[in-house]
Amino acid sequence: MADKSRPLPRRPRPTRLIEVDAWIDSSLWRFFHAFSGWWEGVTVFFRRFRVRGFNRALVELSCEGLTLGLVGFVVLLAAAQPAMRMTQNGLPAQADYSVLFLDRHGNEIGRRGILKADAVPIDELPDHFVKAVLATEDRRFFEHWGIDFYGLARAMSQNARAGGVVQGGSTLTQQLAKNLYLSNERTYDRKINEAFISLWLETHFSKREILSMYLDRAYMGGGTFGAAAAAHFYFGKDIRDVSLGEAAMLAGLFKAPSNYAPHKNLPAARARANVVLSAMVDSGLMTEGQVVAARRNPAVAADRSITQSPDYFLDFAFDEVQRIARKLPQRTFVARTTLDIGLQQLADESVEYHLRQFGKSYDVQEGAMVALDDEGGVRAMVGGRDYGVSQFNRATKALRQPGSSFKVYVYAAAMAAGMKPSDTIVDSPISIGGWSPQNYGRSFAGKVSLSSALARSLNIPAVRLGLKVGMSNVTKLAHEMGVESFLRGDKTMPLGTSEVTVLDQATAYAVFVNGGMDSHRHAIVQLTDASGAVLWDWQRDMPPRRRVLSEEATKSMNEMLVGVTESGTARRAQLSMTRVGGKTGTTQGYRDGWFAGFTGNFTAAVWFGNDSFKPTNKLTGGTLPAMTWQRFMQAAHQNIELKPIPYIENPFPEKPAEVAKAEDGAPLPQRPATITAATQAVLASIAELMETTPPLEGEQLASAAKAPPAGTARP
Repeated sequence: MADKSRPLPRRPRPTRLIEVDAWIDSSLWRFFHAFSGWWEGVTVFFRRFRVRGFNRALVELSCEGLTLGLVGFVVLLAAAQPAMRMTQNGLPAQADYSVLFLDRHGNEIGRRGILKADAVPIDELPDHFVKAVLATEDRRFFEHWGIDFYGLARAMSQNARAGGVVQGGSTLTQQLAKNLYLSNERTYDRKINEAFISLWLETHFSKREILSMYLDRAYMGGGTFGAAAAAHFYFGKDIRDVSLGEAAMLAGLFKAPSNYAPHKNLPAARARANVVLSAMVDSGLMTEGQVVAARRNPAVAADRSITQSPDYFLDFAFDEVQRIARKLPQRTFVARTTLDIGLQQLADESVEYHLRQFGKSYDVQEGAMVALDDEGGVRAMVGGRDYGVSQFNRATKALRQPGSSFKVYVYAAAMAAGMKPSDTIVDSPISIGGWSPQNYGRSFAGKVSLSSALARSLNIPAVRLGLKVGMSNVTKLAHEMGVESFLRGDKTMPLGTSEVTVLDQATAYAVFVNGGMDSHRHAIVQLTDASGAVLWDWQRDMPPRRRVLSEEATKSMNEMLVGVTESGTARRAQLSMTRVGGKTGTTQGYRDGWFAGFTGNFTAAVWFGNDSFKPTNKLTGGTLPAMTWQRFMQAAHQNIELKPIPYIENPFPEKPAEVAKAEDGAPLPQRPATITAATQAVLASIAELMETTPPLEGEQLASAAKAPPAGTARP
């Protein structure tokens, strides 16, 4: 009999491992067996929904549509981010400032702010005016949600049949979105943002509110914004009192205010008004019998033929007033500006002349110019070809690559570091981190002087020079000279890859005219209140000038830049009465053409290109930009006291230089008559004397009347 008190012998370790392995195997088998049973049940269940044939195709398409729809939703959400940021604070605030602007001679040139006109409630507008607007701008306004897909399809169909753009697909809400938040640049980004902002407007405002905002903020030509201001300007009456013919003429302005402004082209305005009347009949908003009287008796506009409104400049000056007025308690001002109407006319004419003559051959559609005097005052500003078509100021807001016109900052930094124009630099192949810049002609000049390299606009020497003086020093100097745009400061910057504005270039180049001192750019000379009390004066309240470049560095730069116009790429910019300095610029792909230059009297920068960034037909800075600058400056220097460029020997040639002439033989424009600086000083002293001398009274006035004229002998 066995002894039960003795312990059982332990099983060997291999036996226990076998048991664990068996447990794992059995557990896995049971799991997969159960899963197979469950999956079979699921499969049997879903077999009920299996479709075949045509139904299966529909299901597959639906599934693919859902997948693509989800992807599209994510893409749209990403695309909507800029629009969301624009609208996160609601509607942009309308400035409550009231500003009357005068030119440098004291003549009224325009108004900005709430002086333009008070808004009229939508309920008080004439019914025929509202119908005229809807018939021409958006017939389905009360039926869509900001984007009219039916109207867009109709417009695309009509355009395809006509072989060009004859109808637009933008809704009234989309036009309001553009007016409130966006520019007129023709880019896909703008259209995407416009669509999202339109949807936001539709969800946050009623149709009546959207219509009211559109009628109150749209540009109507002649420097007026809003239907109420336009009615006063064109017809001299309240918007509530306009007739059907006048309402049709006003509604016709929304398409192209400058083309159909009745004070400029009354026949075109009446023809457009007739189109509006026909649209009202076609849309069923009125009958032919109701509009026949308006057709037979078209509207007559008030005489505004002498009215000139430099709108791009006024927008810029209004921004400057608002910056100044932040420290002032008042909100109503009279602003005396630096604008010279005569020079403004010359600038407008020069840009338009060259676009009209050569725009098609060079495939360029837009231009901009800024001109400063030797004290930094903005004398003229062209922000685009037509303010009525686009209120986007290309002179102050468009960021474009300056090309070789940026090289002046590199060379100025080198001169500030102690280099001389006669110093040499090697023009040979160079590679920087896989980047190999090339000269325009893809050739190399070997060892060249700095003055020759700048005159010939060689790229490789500019890059080598930028690396030598340091890109950070170039960036710092460019900002000190007046460039306000962000500069990347990378290795490609010497070739003008960092975007700047036309105003940046004009401001910075004016440093050379001022002997190395900052240009002190300004558009406002004086701000006064309604009683004439001076609230701000530029000579008194602007910070003092500071030195940016040493006299020696400025002398070197002026010598080199004069050489650019006399033996380099800017020969077409030469003037007959004085030597000039400047630099051309052409960007990669010929997208932009620049010329910035100066005399002892004025500095001006000119740009040509396309809003869509489409390449031009080999437009270079030495062609249209230099020619436009030359045409403007040749007339601007007529009948004025010529000033020399600082540190330049023989600034006025003894023999008038041969200058470029218009290829079509057209004569150069003549500068309008103006008074000289000396005459202005005399008139100012007389005015001051009259203000300080007390008027004669009583017996004094009588005795003065009886007294013999001065210089005559008494009997």
